[in-house]
Amino acid sequence: MKILAVLALSTIGCISASAVEITGYISDEKCAAGASKAKAAADWIDPKQFEQCAKRCVKAGSAVVFVTEDNKILKIDADSMTKVTPHIGHKVSVTGAIEGNSLKVESINALKM
Repeated sequence: MKILAVLALSTIGCISASAVEITGYISDEKCAAGASKAKAAADWIDPKQFEQCAKRCVKAGSAVVFVTEDNKILKIDADSMTKVTPHIGHKVSVTGAIEGNSLKVESINALKM
């Protein structure tokens, strides 16, 4: 009986935090929220200005966020910040886990804008 309970709890844990691969942008929360009505992130992200703008806003105190290609905003969990910080203002491919509206990053790779 105990074995079944352990297996059931293990399965539930795997379902809620399963790894996903997702493409999007590392942005700042202020700009992402301001453009939240756009249908796609590419509708408001200007590749020529995005990196400088996002870095400026983060330096001014705006939180770092992940914006999906369909313009959904995910918060970055605290343990992932060191991985995403070098990619502020970049289009990226992320492998990680989504829990609620938060993204835990396992790996991240820059993509061409």
